[in-house]
Amino acid sequence: MPTPAAEPSNGGLRGAVRRVTDHASAVAKLELELAGLELKKKATSIGIGIGLAVGAALVAFFMVAFLLATIAAGLATFLPTWLALLVVTLFLGLLAAALVLLGRNRIQKGSPLAPEQAIREAKLTSEALRR
Repeated sequence: MPTPAAEPSNGGLRGAVRRVTDHASAVAKLELELAGLELKKKATSIGIGIGLAVGAALVAFFMVAFLLATIAAGLATFLPTWLALLVVTLFLGLLAAALVLLGRNRIQKGSPLAPEQAIREAKLTSEALRR
């Protein structure tokens, strides 16, 4: 009595090898796609973080400009204008600090720039194929 693997209706050993090869190829393609998506997500996160850090630098530049204006107004007069400029300067300082923290968190979220999930899946697949 012939074994099911040897029957011509299901392709025999040659058909099984072809199916395994096709499945391995499909898994490899999916793992490459996963790696690409993961890298894109991390690169986007790093890009947003860098943009926020650049924004923080720009706000810090304006903070220094307002600080200088505050000093000038303070030296020129002791009127409420000086206090108003100081409040604006402190607000810009807090805004710059918040942007720095947001930018740093985004950069850390996207680092390291490696497709960790795809590498983990590839290792699991290779271990499964070895068994």
